[in-house]
Amino acid sequence: MVTELVLSAIALIGIAIIIPLFMLATTVFGPSAGGKAKNDPYESGVKQMIGLAEQKFSVKFYLLAILFLLFDIEAVFMYPWAVSVRELGWFGFTEMVTFMLLLLTGLIYILKKGVLNWR
Repeated sequence: MVTELVLSAIALIGIAIIIPLFMLATTVFGPSAGGKAKNDPYESGVKQMIGLAEQKFSVKFYLLAILFLLFDIEAVFMYPWAVSVRELGWFGFTEMVTFMLLLLTGLIYILKKGVLNWR
């Protein structure tokens, strides 16, 4: 038992030493930093950029992304509830109704704020 523990510790320490040494060796002995591909705007095959690199996204885009995540999480919480609704009884039902009313209140709020309007 002790020998297995010692061998595991030696293997872990060996891996922890070898991987950084390998990474260092690839940066030292690898290709030079000034290649033709490094001067291209993108290495993915896109040759012409559309717009400026400093172009900002609208804040509404981020708000919409956060709202999508919020309501996606709602669906994640509703699935286990739907599976075990019979075992939870009326208490589980009232808790889910409260949860859905809270989310409905948030949806009404963002609709009144105009977050989903793109004009």
